[in-house]
Amino acid sequence: MALIPSTILTGFLGAGKTTLLNRILQEDHGLKIAVIENEFGQENIDNEILVQDSSEQIVEMNNGCICCTVRGDLIVALSALAKKREAGELHFDRIIIETTGLANPGPVAQTFFMDEEVGVHYMLDAVLTVVDARHAMTQLDEYEEAQRQVGFADKLLISKTDLVEPAQLDALKARLMRINPRAPISQVDFGRAPLAEVLDIRGFNLNDKLEIDPDFLKAEEAHGHDHGHEHEHGHVHTDACRHEHGHDHDHEHNHHHGHHSDDIAAFVFKSKRAFDPAKLDEFLASLVNVFGPRMLRYKGVLLMQGAERKVVFQGVHQMMGSDLGAKWGENEERGSKMVFIGKNLPKDVFVSGLEQCLV
Repeated sequence: MALIPSTILTGFLGAGKTTLLNRILQEDHGLKIAVIENEFGQENIDNEILVQDSSEQIVEMNNGCICCTVRGDLIVALSALAKKREAGELHFDRIIIETTGLANPGPVAQTFFMDEEVGVHYMLDAVLTVVDARHAMTQLDEYEEAQRQVGFADKLLISKTDLVEPAQLDALKARLMRINPRAPISQVDFGRAPLAEVLDIRGFNLNDKLEIDPDFLKAEEAHGHDHGHEHEHGHVHTDACRHEHGHDHDHEHNHHHGHHSDDIAAFVFKSKRAFDPAKLDEFLASLVNVFGPRMLRYKGVLLMQGAERKVVFQGVHQMMGSDLGAKWGENEERGSKMVFIGKNLPKDVFVSGLEQCLV
């Protein structure tokens, strides 16, 4: 059977996750979606939508959707749903996992890599983060969880845009792009979002289509953040996880964009020279060993010495993997592009170390 596409829906308290989810659940889209509420408190999907029954963890909706509340091990819940599906007791095509407003999405994402049984049945499609236009600036200032949720996103959905001035919205978008340059940004009004913007994003897949988003590269270069040699600020189109900010370049960054120095941020490494596979493996292993807990997400397309195919790599914290991508095109400019998003990562250490791995 094909792997079940899975979406992690996150966002800070009050951002509008449940509003968005409720619209998806009530919409007549013909899809059979299982929704997992990964809650550890009293909160649940709105009472008007779900009949509360303390003895029942799984509720089937009239449009074929399923809701499941998890107050324990997510792995157990995912495995149980997969078994019921295989046995024909439940029918669903995909899963959406809604995290709590104060959750770090990292451990939820890692579930898909760490547990063999989950990996056999499920494929992580993307991490979606809903951002409250009215309160996000304050939340990003005060809560690391809010920054982590933005840093993990494959796509950012801004809610409550009608409550702010255009200039405030522009400032928020600029800040979100600094924290996570590769995540496309859309607006959702009162939970209205086309399903195409929420599902089948393929943000977390290791696949042949992974490329750097050229528009993000242009946007960053337009801000004057080109270093003048082979690596520039840029953007990986799917997902990554790294951090910078905290040394000289950070001051320049904030001077251009305003006043916020976020703990979570992104940077890109770019080179047209090939990597020595053994040196790169050793260096990446050492990075993950030392900085893994602070490395939220990272991803890249790599040019390896002697290889006719692209190598695609990605990771979440200490979990890292790679896969062969498409063949390099005959006229395609070859090179490596890597994005790191994390907390206070020493960019100079990463860059100089990666340069030492080039042929």
